Amino acid sequence: MTANTKPRKPHILVCNDDGIEGPGLHALAASMKKLGMVTVVAPAEHQSGKSHAMTLGEPLRIRKYLKNNHFFGHTVSGTPVDCIKVALSHILDEKPDLIVSGINYGSNTAMNSLYSGTVAAAREGAIQKVPSLAFSLTTYENADFTYAAKFARQLAREVLRRGMPPDTILSANIPNVPEKEIRGILCTRQGRSRWEESAIERHDMYGNPYYWLAGSLQLHDDDIAEDEYAVRQNYVAVTPISCDMTDHRFRSELETWGLKSTFKK
Repeated sequence: MTANTKPRKPHILVCNDDGIEGPGLHALAASMKKLGMVTVVAPAEHQSGKSHAMTLGEPLRIRKYLKNNHFFGHTVSGTPVDCIKVALSHILDEKPDLIVSGINYGSNTAMNSLYSGTVAAAREGAIQKVPSLAFSLTTYENADFTYAAKFARQLAREVLRRGMPPDTILSANIPNVPEKEIRGILCTRQGRSRWEESAIERHDMYGNPYYWLAGSLQLHDDDIAEDEYAVRQNYVAVTPISCDMTDHRFRSELETWGLKSTFKK
């Protein structure tokens, strides 16, 4: 590199599961532009709760999306995982340096992370060998993405500098409070809290029943090292999540079951 050569700016792919209109997506994209080049590829419609779903058996449509009459990004008529796959195979000429997903409207802590399309988009990025991060704001009302976007940029800068282990993502959950009320940043583990839901029965104009899933996240954690408990104490919770879903602790015990001999023909 000569003295007059500027270092290449990192290329960052931005996605979400709340859809291209999601305010968290726009806040995240604006924040990432302070670090480098940004490409936005997001679902055309709301895709929350789709986890790692892919669209099979029907076509995907890619459209350009304008914001204030200027090109902002691309929409994909599918899931967050579809967006990552389409971006890497048909929109970008080469893999980006980083994938960031979010900023999600609502927490993705504990068991909720299993359902999250925001987390799944980052996980798909890791599967495709791109360092990937997921960001969620832990509220469903009166969202202020200001601090969350700032923190996302800080964490992204560190990952661009340090790198990430293969097949691992970072999922960050940020309390919806002013920055001065943030008590700190904790490296956490996935908690045990989970949604407890029921199907509410209603009837259409013809008397036919239909159902809405409804429920609430029930706290089953009491350790500051667990993500859901940490964010309730106004800490930012950063959890490393592996694509390897093997229960390595139980695998050793499973070996003692003698399954080979049990099922021998």
